Amino acid sequence: MEIDIGFWLTLAVFISGVIWLLDWKFKLRERGGKAVKETVEFTNSLLPVFFVVLVIRSFVVEPFTIPSGSMLPTLEVNDFILVNKFAYGLRLPVTNTRILDLGDPERGDVMVFRYPLKPAQNFIKRVVGVPGDRISQRGGQLYINGEPLPREQIASERMGRLQETLYEETLGETRHLVRHEAEINPFTGALMSRSEDKDWVVGEGEYFMVGDNRNNSNDSRYWGMVPEDHIVGKAFLIWMHWRPGLSLPSFSRNGAIDKLDDAD
Repeated sequence: MEIDIGFWLTLAVFISGVIWLLDWKFKLRERGGKAVKETVEFTNSLLPVFFVVLVIRSFVVEPFTIPSGSMLPTLEVNDFILVNKFAYGLRLPVTNTRILDLGDPERGDVMVFRYPLKPAQNFIKRVVGVPGDRISQRGGQLYINGEPLPREQIASERMGRLQETLYEETLGETRHLVRHEAEINPFTGALMSRSEDKDWVVGEGEYFMVGDNRNNSNDSRYWGMVPEDHIVGKAFLIWMHWRPGLSLPSFSRNGAIDKLDDAD
């Protein structure tokens, strides 16, 4: 079951605020019994904590954990990341309505958004298409407005019947790594593309999102565009990697998500 933390945090602030207001107006602690007094004091002590957390989480920064390998090699499973909540404008909690426009997603951004088919679930992918773009896929290669995304092969490894290839790709002003995995034809030795050749047009207020693990990502190529009101924020930092269980957290991956940008 997906838990909407923003909803429950907002509800906690609302209930605590109502109790505080009733206490201020009707002197609940003075008129009620011991149980009422203790309850009011407890909720009043939590109200500023809930409020500060809600403000930071809704308007400043929010932590997320990477649950799958769809963004390999950029993000690994169990990476802990931070997401800038105001990069694309200030949004109200719960409704996600934008109340202040501070910018729009750009090609190459790593963005967290609400999964269109299940809005209670957060997804993270890379922005490939912005409003007005024509996106095409041919033999596993992505094209934007008729031009192939510039990429340079940097490594390739055969693993049984699979061929893993790493590319350095340029998307907008962002350079990053992408991973392609293809099956090898056992008779001819040729690589067999898993990707269907297809075309898309990105509408107004929509974004085309694709994972960096190109052949192992559930993204816009399969379920369509991400509406503007589903945007959560821009992922910008890996701050910890911690596998479940008894393992200790690792900080060796700390730093900007697209570290290639700093490797000039």
